[in-house]
Amino acid sequence: MSESSSKTTTGLKTIQEWAEKRDGKPTRVKSTGDKKGGGVLRINFPGYSGEDTLEEISWEEWYKTFEDRELAFLYQEETSGGKESRFFKLVNR
Repeated sequence: MSESSSKTTTGLKTIQEWAEKRDGKPTRVKSTGDKKGGGVLRINFPGYSGEDTLEEISWEEWYKTFEDRELAFLYQEETSGGKESRFFKLVNR
């Protein structure tokens, strides 16, 4: 069975397991957060070229912003070629 089709979740455990399996870390774009936290959420993977624009945050902080904004996590397990996929997108619920 091909896993190349996209899935959507709002569960932190699923998001965290998917990201950590790919060495992903919860981050936000620097200078987009304020005293209350928030910011533009990302998951940083090793070797990403824009790494210097991101700051690592805790999964708890990442998920709080995710929930506050009523986002969903659209992701792919594998590429159409059967390789592990890092494709994800944060979308409105």
